Amino acid sequence: MSVLVGKDTRLVVCGLTGREGRFHGLNNRNYGTNVVAGMTPGKGGQDVEGIPVYNTVHDAVEKEGANTAMVFVPPAGAADSILEALDAGIELVIAITEGIPVHDMLRVYTHLKRGNARLVGPNCPGILSPGKANVGIIPAHFFSEGNVGLVSRSGTLTYQIGNELAQRGFGNSSIVGIGGDPIAGSSFIDIIQLFEQDDETELIVMCGEIGGEEEERTAEYIAEHATKPVIGYIAGFTAPPGKTMGHAGAIISGSKGTAQAKAEALEAKGVRVGRTPTEVAEIAASMLGAKA
Repeated sequence: MSVLVGKDTRLVVCGLTGREGRFHGLNNRNYGTNVVAGMTPGKGGQDVEGIPVYNTVHDAVEKEGANTAMVFVPPAGAADSILEALDAGIELVIAITEGIPVHDMLRVYTHLKRGNARLVGPNCPGILSPGKANVGIIPAHFFSEGNVGLVSRSGTLTYQIGNELAQRGFGNSSIVGIGGDPIAGSSFIDIIQLFEQDDETELIVMCGEIGGEEEERTAEYIAEHATKPVIGYIAGFTAPPGKTMGHAGAIISGSKGTAQAKAEALEAKGVRVGRTPTEVAEIAASMLGAKA
């Protein structure tokens, strides 16, 4: 099994005719993802290496049966693209775009609460289910099929931890990058719930970072609801207070949001927290009964 994306994914790429959208959209197709359409206003009727382009997401849904959208639209128009996809009946929107204005994301967040569709991102690397589908910018060659579910706020640390696990012979059920912006469509809790329901996932790794209280809330949830083992990692133990590190969500305010505080919150609820990606992989190896 996999979570969110798989063999039944029918992907429309919003911004397929742009440089980044084209590169990653074709890369996703080459991996085996069913990329059925692109969407760029005013460019309907064109195609990108055989992928038909439509003026609206509604057209892509009606004519190609798209059920998933990936957003590679510049920040000023990205929120409108997300809302258009939701209005067209898309079940899952994965927003790769970084720098979407916060007030725009508030509109999107409010709209999401009115329905059952799911948004992953923005400012995220996407979702990979090894051997099934890749939607986003995750370098799929790092990963193989397996039983470790990985959810992360950071893109590059997702790849590093995945590679550390792979070097020890572990594969992944799915890798989900939820993004690092202050207002995100999906939380750690949302994705951990999906991994809990996934028969293939036996161990969950969550990669957090400084800023906000997401990891602290997740620690409470894990203690009360999680039945599968969870390993944590927090990036930013050496980050200076008050300075943005990487992106807008990674800001420490006083003693809140520090890596130490997050690690302590998770450990207090029984979650083992690695201090380095290598240590995370070692803990995973010991918990799954393999030799580190």
